Amino acid sequence: MIETFSAASAVELAVVERSGFVESRHVGSAVLVDPEGEVVLALGDASTPIFPRSTLKFFQAIASLNSGAVLTEEQVAIAAASHGGTARHVALVREILASVGLDDRALGCPPDWPLDRAARDQLVRAGEQKQPVCMNCSGKHAAMLAACVAQGWPLESYLDPEHPLQQQVREVIERLTTERPAASGVDGCGAPVHAISLTALARGVARVRTANPSSPFALFRNASRVAQAMLAHPWAVDGPGRPNTIVIEELGVIAKTGAEGVIVMAAEDGTTAAVKILDGSPRALTLVGLQLLVTAGKVAVADVQALVPRLELEVFGRGAQVGAIRIGKDVPLTLA
Repeated sequence: MIETFSAASAVELAVVERSGFVESRHVGSAVLVDPEGEVVLALGDASTPIFPRSTLKFFQAIASLNSGAVLTEEQVAIAAASHGGTARHVALVREILASVGLDDRALGCPPDWPLDRAARDQLVRAGEQKQPVCMNCSGKHAAMLAACVAQGWPLESYLDPEHPLQQQVREVIERLTTERPAASGVDGCGAPVHAISLTALARGVARVRTANPSSPFALFRNASRVAQAMLAHPWAVDGPGRPNTIVIEELGVIAKTGAEGVIVMAAEDGTTAAVKILDGSPRALTLVGLQLLVTAGKVAVADVQALVPRLELEVFGRGAQVGAIRIGKDVPLTLA
């Protein structure tokens, strides 16, 4: 049976401190690669496969563009997003579908509530039910459907691993990460998810961030489009006040979270960090990813400190802050 790394090969990435007492520890693995994809720092086990979950959206969006999806830059951004499900997000997803003569009924992702609390509350008050278009992956699915329409591929089976579009996704992953998936499964949204190492994930995203928009190869032109769209439209990637959007807006760092404790962050020059928290908790991800870029000298400490109050890292007791989530002992503050 293929499985991810064990606790024995993980390291302490973050701790939760309450009233001066370390109450919880988040262990996991992380890697930092340079713009060429070479490993600069590895913490824990960065070579054993993980399911990258929604951090694969970089590659899935590129595959949709490679396959002929005609998208605006905002639409490219939401194709790579785990969006909050606000009215603006939903409208953008529906624009993609309408551009190829489809509507919400074509989406293969499951019905869900918006991640954005205000948007969810508004639907509940209106007596609405969960909807596929509100699901955080609906932008990716709409782009996949647009690609299928462009190619004349079957729509009903677009999530089948043997479908031509999904084969294109796998090819993009292999080409950009230079690693073949060790296993495949079904993601929460129904799309195939492929197991690769943290090192491969970071390497692939570094290549997306540094891709040449004038490359003679469509793969790299479309990779550049994805990176630039995410930078230009951070609201679409996550949502107002949400961590990935904050990091992109304030630091110019491309950030993408995946379920079960995964994040990848790419600085302006292509230096990229990838993190997997072994217990699947997302609460320390942004902090750990940013610290790795600080460690590499690609993000200023002061700029990260300015963001901390917006990242919900506080620990409360009786309504007052009594502690915080902070970096664990195994994450270096500088490169040796």
